[in-house]
Amino acid sequence: MTTLLRVDASVRLNGSVSRALADSAEAAWRAEHPDGVVVRRDLGRNPLPATAWPALAKAQLGEEPATDSEQQLLTEARELADEVTAELKNADAVLLAVPLYNYGISQHVKTWIDLLLLDPAFLRGPNPIEGRPAILTLARGGGYQPGTPKHGWDHATGYLERIVGDVLGLKIRTAAAELTLAPVTPGMEELIDLSKVSEAEAHVAAEEHAVVVAKELIAKAA
Repeated sequence: MTTLLRVDASVRLNGSVSRALADSAEAAWRAEHPDGVVVRRDLGRNPLPATAWPALAKAQLGEEPATDSEQQLLTEARELADEVTAELKNADAVLLAVPLYNYGISQHVKTWIDLLLLDPAFLRGPNPIEGRPAILTLARGGGYQPGTPKHGWDHATGYLERIVGDVLGLKIRTAAAELTLAPVTPGMEELIDLSKVSEAEAHVAAEEHAVVVAKELIAKAA
């Protein structure tokens, strides 16, 4: 049985471009691989508690819980870290849908990453997920390409590529839509057509990436 782990990060359910791109990727993956299983982790709807990582980090540094409530927090944090880490390790492929918030990733995405990186396998090896495929579906409200006023302000994409690709060892394919806020933001009206083109191209890329990943997994399982 082949498993795709889908992780959504948008706080929006309606109108989220990153979710819509992930929907396109998932649909293409299912069409190519109907026997596959999709496991979901929705960080936007169900954020991980920001207290989990500090509790675990302090424990790793040898600081014992001072109260019963701190001990309970540590116990719950360990269970949560084990859960999200197991989801990733058990996945044959990952679909990560992340919007750009305030020029970076949101706190709940960072918490998910921080919990994963508490596992020594990802930092010191042997890495059990090395080389597995990952599709990033990214949405950026403005324009951040070279030559634009905000070039260099996107601090999410490079970070995700570094963590997902270089640290977690996954083979990344990216589908990104820009100018997604143009249709709803005063002053961006002249960019609406460009936003539609970018989003349409991102949907095509997401579908193409998913088909390639599905075929790779089917061939590997054969």
